[in-house]
Amino acid sequence: MEIKKYIAENEKRFIEELFSLIRIQSISSKKSHKPYMQECAERWRELLLAAGVDKAEIMESDGNPLVYAEKHVSYDARTVLIYAHYDVMPAEPLELWKSEPFEPEIREGRIWARGADDDKGQAMVQVKAFEYMVKENLLTHNVKFIFEGEEEIGSPSLNAFISKHKDLLKSDVILVSDTSMLDAELPSLTTGLRGLAYWEIEVTGPNRDLHSGHFGGAVANPINTLCELLAQVVGKDGRIAIPHFYDDVEDVPQKEREMISQIPFNEEKYKNAIGVKALKGEEGYSTLERNSCRPSFDICGIWGGYTGEGAKTVLPSKAYAKVSCRLVANQQHEKISQLFIDYIQQIAPDYVQVKVTPMHGGEGYVCPIDLPAYQAAEKGFEKAFGKKPLAVRRGGSIPIISDFEKILSVKTVLMGFGLESDAIHSPNENFPLDIFRKGIEAVVEFHKEYK
Repeated sequence: MEIKKYIAENEKRFIEELFSLIRIQSISSKKSHKPYMQECAERWRELLLAAGVDKAEIMESDGNPLVYAEKHVSYDARTVLIYAHYDVMPAEPLELWKSEPFEPEIREGRIWARGADDDKGQAMVQVKAFEYMVKENLLTHNVKFIFEGEEEIGSPSLNAFISKHKDLLKSDVILVSDTSMLDAELPSLTTGLRGLAYWEIEVTGPNRDLHSGHFGGAVANPINTLCELLAQVVGKDGRIAIPHFYDDVEDVPQKEREMISQIPFNEEKYKNAIGVKALKGEEGYSTLERNSCRPSFDICGIWGGYTGEGAKTVLPSKAYAKVSCRLVANQQHEKISQLFIDYIQQIAPDYVQVKVTPMHGGEGYVCPIDLPAYQAAEKGFEKAFGKKPLAVRRGGSIPIISDFEKILSVKTVLMGFGLESDAIHSPNENFPLDIFRKGIEAVVEFHKEYK
């Protein structure tokens, strides 16, 4: 049966199965959701077995369980390892959702829900393409699956699991659908990812909250001080001020800058889509270079003092922030993490106590475009979308990708189908049904081409 017909005849079931996963609130950052992690892993195990794997099992780790499955075709054949994650980001702020985040809906040709794209929807694309290949007896290589439940918190348990199960995960290439395309009409394959370093900062002033009238102007306010510290991390030119931060950053080669400049990009459309009047970043680089090939620093959250209803004139005892850096190839997250800690401690004044705690991180990654699996993915996109995909670097981070290469000595092809409009990690996350269908077609073609 032709793949388009197979999708049309089975789409209702595909959607129902995806909805059954989405309804499970597998938020890895919330300890109270631990039972949901197990439930979601069990559901994926059931769906993989139904899709045609020879075996599927729940495997324990130091954190949330993993799902492993495999389909053996031949000892002489190549092996593709498909990676995905079943955990999702928190849905807050809930009031900004137009529908319940864990009660999926179809509106305007899109699936609306937390996890619709990242990564339950994209993982389902992989599973349904595999299902078709098995049902039609078209599979010529072995396929393994490893689905984890901690990607959204930095995959803290996965390295140890991979190291322990290197033989089990042995493969010729890893295939991942957890990235995005430039546009629905402009398919692209991700050839690079940025790395990540993440910290929490705690600033302590007086030993208790104080009356701001009695003490204001005489005692340092931890929130004020925290803001002053963070303001010293990035200069007016957009460069990060931490000493030695750029030591390992390679300048973007001129040839690659020329390729990036040829990517169709409408800056006005970009600004309008996110509701800003102007853009800001490192001087000397374009927007597409800033958000993919250059490092960045961001305050991800900041809090302290009184934030309830009405007014309370308080000088708080403590202030907190969560901050992160996106890193580029060759920057080691552990080295950058220590450089940041040293810098903050160096500039911290003596009228407060400052504690910086590293949380998680990972390295960047680059995929060579002459890799046979990459070329198979390229043909898959061309078949499904009607045009050859552009090769682009993306600004996001999937720390485990570089770890896969270090531990398993295997390259990863990032065959993602997300769109900027999918609003992953934000309220009203969604996934277009048309892209869902084309994604399945593209992955089917990858399996046909990768021999």
